[in-house]
Amino acid sequence: MNLSLLLNFTRQDLIDRYSGSILGGAWSFILPLVNILIFVLVFSKIMDAKLAVLGVEFSQYGYSIYLVAGILAWTAFANSVIRITNVFKDKAGLIAKVNISLAVLPVYILVTESIIFFISMTFFAVFLWLIDFTISWHWLLIPLLFILQQLLAYSLGFLFATLSVFIRDIREFVNVIMQLWFWCTPIVYVINIIPEFVQKLFSYNPMFIMVSAYREVIIFHRLPELNNLLLLMLTAMMLFVLSLYLFRKLERDVRDFI
Repeated sequence: MNLSLLLNFTRQDLIDRYSGSILGGAWSFILPLVNILIFVLVFSKIMDAKLAVLGVEFSQYGYSIYLVAGILAWTAFANSVIRITNVFKDKAGLIAKVNISLAVLPVYILVTESIIFFISMTFFAVFLWLIDFTISWHWLLIPLLFILQQLLAYSLGFLFATLSVFIRDIREFVNVIMQLWFWCTPIVYVINIIPEFVQKLFSYNPMFIMVSAYREVIIFHRLPELNNLLLLMLTAMMLFVLSLYLFRKLERDVRDFI
């Protein structure tokens, strides 16, 4: 797939999200802004939640900062996995007509979700600036964390996409797994409130490592745990190789079944 085709898929994907609406692509900016405002107003003003359990007092916006720092990354990751899982079904008509690389096809989803993520992160940064929360040079690490996160999302999504051609239940299975995974990742709660033996189990959760890394960078202005990130990168690369190997073995059957 050449670059112009990839960009065209990305543009069309953003348009299709809001096709028929009056504002069209403007919703790509409006919805992330609305989400940020909801997180700030609901969780800080109404709930007045604090993170004293972490030993850090941020202000009345403490919980919102903690929540948004994790949920933006999770949303991009979950959307990428789910949408890549369904990509062969969604693009079946195109695949039947055009000779296109199926392994490269899901990249447009990653690009789309990346655009939405960085729009949301920009609004988040503006909010932090408005409340005089420090934005340090550690923010420069966010793109690197995001690339690692989306490598994992592609690897899982493409593996599931290949299997879903033969096992239709995979799509529903992924939806359920992502919901369970969300609640097994300390995004809306702090890990300190759960039993110690469960905390140890959570240390094997890839998205716990990712979300913790984002919070280290955004909230605490320090480098994330490199050993954990290296282990996560190794896991993502192994899944990447496995997903491509499985697809290459089954590619002819995949095209036939689609």
